[in-house]
Amino acid sequence: MGRPIRVIEPYGMYHVVCRGNDKQVIFDDTLRGLYLFLLTQVARRFDWWVYAWALMSNHLHVVLQVTDKGLSEGMCELNTRFARASNARFGRINHCLGRRYWSDLIETDEHFRTCVGYVLWNPARAGLEEHPGNCNWTSFRATVGLDHPREPLAIGRLLELFGTRPDAARAAFQRFVLGFR
Repeated sequence: MGRPIRVIEPYGMYHVVCRGNDKQVIFDDTLRGLYLFLLTQVARRFDWWVYAWALMSNHLHVVLQVTDKGLSEGMCELNTRFARASNARFGRINHCLGRRYWSDLIETDEHFRTCVGYVLWNPARAGLEEHPGNCNWTSFRATVGLDHPREPLAIGRLLELFGTRPDAARAAFQRFVLGFR
């Protein structure tokens, strides 16, 4: 039986999740850096805007917006390239990622904010960190100006939802995320 067809809205925003097969570890710090590099390449090729991400040890979350080039082909390319590298790193030969990626269409600003807050608090909820500012493998630190921004993060587009002046928008974003829990 074939997979159900994904309906992807052109210019839609999505919360995307990928998990290691049987919840196995798919990342170490080197592979997290590689994933961001690959995500940058795919985002450029498919004209995606990436708003938030969290790279855990056995799964990942990305909040992004697509164009008419869609989501599925880009995710196939990204996940295939990453899976090969992860399997090589951990000496595995079978599936790296369990099932296909999961995606949820974000339809309102409130839903978007909720997804961003959820993603950035993911390491803390998993007991890995106390707070989003302590985690090097989410987009929080770059968005609030604590780290140099990593591509493909669309910080300007994200902060526009929190204010018109960059410093005030950054502060409002930080208050929102820290109060999200």
